[in-house]
Amino acid sequence: MGFTPPASDMRHRAIGPVDRLPPALQRACEPGDEFRPIPEPAPHDWLANHPELGQTFEQFVNAGCNKPDTTRSKIYLQPLEDFPAGEGPSLEQLRRFAQAFFAIEVTILSPGGLGQHPITSRRNPYTRQIQLLTTDILTLLTRRLPSDAFCLLGITMSDLYPEPAWNFVFGQASLLERVAVYSFARYDPRFYGEERGHAEHVMLRRSCRVLAHETAHMFGIQHCIFFHCLMNGSNHVTESDARPLHLCPADLRKLHHSVGFDVVDRYRRLRDFWREVGFDDEAQWLAGRLRHIEA
Repeated sequence: MGFTPPASDMRHRAIGPVDRLPPALQRACEPGDEFRPIPEPAPHDWLANHPELGQTFEQFVNAGCNKPDTTRSKIYLQPLEDFPAGEGPSLEQLRRFAQAFFAIEVTILSPGGLGQHPITSRRNPYTRQIQLLTTDILTLLTRRLPSDAFCLLGITMSDLYPEPAWNFVFGQASLLERVAVYSFARYDPRFYGEERGHAEHVMLRRSCRVLAHETAHMFGIQHCIFFHCLMNGSNHVTESDARPLHLCPADLRKLHHSVGFDVVDRYRRLRDFWREVGFDDEAQWLAGRLRHIEA
């Protein structure tokens, strides 16, 4: 059977009761018009090929989600190679975005070369691009995990694959080891032989999206099947680009449960970041949410 988008009552059930939440968080978790239901998948989309049951807020809490604490309180970004200016997303902009999005401190580590470590590689039979095996990289990152890290996130401009049977993967995480790796290779228009044009803007938006999506998995947040949400799964770049850059009410509540941020302050910081980098559409969406929450 194909995937059928959940009805309104199931979306409300995914969020859970909010009447005892603080007023600002209660309003932030209201599934208003700003949060669209998840669309029906096309034949090559994620949910048409990967059936998922979804994760409600209650299931998330009962699963014993990962939480930062006084000992493990930082997100670390580990570039696996140098990111020359203009060839990849700005690491500093990614750091600032992640710090605003997750509302905890984010630190960039010095680039760590892969040349001295046994990382399995192959040439993709379709794209002819060199790919790196994610499991080898995750093993390397596990050895480098700082003692005060909530999680360590490897980022690379090399394409990735998780096992020989897979064509590629945007990223992969090990929740138990608190490490993840993701690639920005397929977010560069040149990967598909296209003109770069406004590639830096395109790559920043795409890179922020995959950074937030994969890092949210480190908190135990699974793919969303209830709303059109940052945490929707994606099979291809077109589907990934269609995902919004915000969390739905159910997943926002999960992240708040883990971090305990001030929801108004978080939205303000994200709004200010998008304004500074010139993404007015994202800034306007956040400004609208702030008007609703602060009403």
